[in-house]
Amino acid sequence: GIKKEDTMRDNQVNRNSNNQNDDGDNVNASLDKIEGKNAVFEALRSGREINKLWVLNPAEGSHLDSSLAAILSLANDRKIAVMRVPRQSLDRISTTHNHQGVIAAVASHEYVEVSDIINVAKEADHAPLIVILDGLKDAYNLGSLLRISDAAGVDGIIIPKHRSIGLDSLVAKASAGAIEYVPVARVTNIAQTIRDLKDQGFWVCGTDASATTMYDKADYSGSMAIVIGSEGEGMRSLVRESCDFLVSIPMGGHVNSLNAAVAAGIVIFEATKKRKEGEKRN
Repeated sequence: GIKKEDTMRDNQVNRNSNNQNDDGDNVNASLDKIEGKNAVFEALRSGREINKLWVLNPAEGSHLDSSLAAILSLANDRKIAVMRVPRQSLDRISTTHNHQGVIAAVASHEYVEVSDIINVAKEADHAPLIVILDGLKDAYNLGSLLRISDAAGVDGIIIPKHRSIGLDSLVAKASAGAIEYVPVARVTNIAQTIRDLKDQGFWVCGTDASATTMYDKADYSGSMAIVIGSEGEGMRSLVRESCDFLVSIPMGGHVNSLNAAVAAGIVIFEATKKRKEGEKRN
């Protein structure tokens, strides 16, 4: 079975901080930032509002990295202020400590409503597939789940407002840009949200180590929500009881556990595979 181991910031970026002599030292650590080449490139490409970029100033005589050059080209097209700064300045303002030579100051990432996720899927004329995360605490896991959801064609993710990691710079970095393409809704009560989805015709599948139904034997057709529990504890009892059915992943190795993102990826891709097979038959 599955044993899982292992905010949104309210501060708006100061839109008047486009001082061309700014080397990054006066940036407040609480401001929302995106770090890393992939994450910044996808933010630019998706049209995300970016207030300023800090880009590594190459050493004298060295060539500009091609990834950074592509970022600078996009920034120039969108007329975004760019500061060329030494590595020490980037190191000082970095949250992830793995900035790869580029940091973007951005407006706080906006969340959507659950109804927005459902409506977009319906407009695209397919049954929605939603992933519900019951209290993930680890930024890497949430970032990985955003990447998995983007790759698998998940319509959106639901997270709780409390006792959960939010969409911060660490999550953005771990998502490698997927945060720009997968809508995320925050709700006050996960169990109540599940009940609301069921009232709208959704089937709700939970992942649980004790489940007797194997993940590859379940029916994932129709409007579907897949619930992934938190690292270590799994789903809370009220959330588990709210699910229509539970699935587990059989284990054959010496270490009888998968982390939340890996376990979720296995179930989500199995669900999308079965849903595509069902569409072909219909």
